[in-house]
Amino acid sequence: MNGKMELLFWQLVYFFIQQRYRIVQLADDAREIWLESLENKHVPIVRLVRYDIDWSQWLKRDMEYAWRIAEQIQKRRIRKFNKMVNIYISTYPPVDDWEFLIEKPLPLLQQRNAALQTFLIHSGNIHLSLQQLADMFQAPVTFPAIADVRDPFFEAERLKRAVFREEREQQERERKLFKYGKPVFTYIFIALQVIVFLLMEWSGGSTNPDVLIKYGAKFNPLIQAGEWWRFFTPIFLHIGFLHLLMNTFALYYLGMTVERLYGSWRFFFIYFTAGFFGTLGSFLFTASLSAGASGAIFGLFGALLYFGTVYRHLFLQTIGTNIIGLIVINLVFGMIVPGIDNAGHIGGLIGGYLAAGIVHLPNHFDWKKQMRSLLISVGIAAFALYIGL
Repeated sequence: MNGKMELLFWQLVYFFIQQRYRIVQLADDAREIWLESLENKHVPIVRLVRYDIDWSQWLKRDMEYAWRIAEQIQKRRIRKFNKMVNIYISTYPPVDDWEFLIEKPLPLLQQRNAALQTFLIHSGNIHLSLQQLADMFQAPVTFPAIADVRDPFFEAERLKRAVFREEREQQERERKLFKYGKPVFTYIFIALQVIVFLLMEWSGGSTNPDVLIKYGAKFNPLIQAGEWWRFFTPIFLHIGFLHLLMNTFALYYLGMTVERLYGSWRFFFIYFTAGFFGTLGSFLFTASLSAGASGAIFGLFGALLYFGTVYRHLFLQTIGTNIIGLIVINLVFGMIVPGIDNAGHIGGLIGGYLAAGIVHLPNHFDWKKQMRSLLISVGIAAFALYIGL
């Protein structure tokens, strides 16, 4: 085994880790590594293979294998891309003709203009290949001169350990993201809406319009008369046991997730802001009496979508697909089934997203983005109140 090429392999792996790629698949012998980018939209997938290639036939078969995997990855991805890169590190090139195999990228059938680009780096073309990679990734691919390294195997092993250490640290940071806060207000809000429901039932029934109005349901004439608190009080009112049951389950599962991600006080702000925007949307577009936590709960969906804009890769790998699917299903359901206040749902979704943008994620600061979210929120609210009142 050639120590210099072994070192070059791990230098390249470490380079991509530094470019915010992460390992998504690793062969048992660590000779084949697939990496996925957190940020690079055009070349999101890179495959690195350390193998001393003797014949071009092996190269052809392995390129076909990589192409099939690339096709499968492309089908699963929501975002489109331009290239996937397949890099071989071999001490020497194949003994027979091989250049024609990598001369042109292999087109990927699932998307127009997408292709699998292959590089074969051997001891005779290292400088040229690294320059080509630098041009493609628009970043300098430069390493300490391998010839100056006394023990390339030792240095390769050191880099290998550094790569796996950074991967473990990244996984630990991501794990901690979902355990930042402890659910406190989720339980308090659930208890409040159950207590209020029991009080309404005791007062004459949660489906009784007079009882609903008495306890603070959204009722446009009274809001227009100055009872502004009705933008908030409907969050804790429910019309019938089934309505309470569905929203309680939704608040439990979504609330636990969002409060752990954002922390309790950020969650409190997001929930009430989303509830306000949900009631505001209902106030503008529906004249009927309404109540329920649905707008605030849709705001929790919005907060999770905002999380997805900050950690797109992690979001799509974990909860993203389910969250987007649930939002679409609920909105479509609201359009088909009569009596569902979809305006309130959409208002809450927008409010939750903007509120999450205002408070941002814990230990994250982006004052420009936060101020922009605040100004947009105030602008929408002021304009809607001006129209409605």
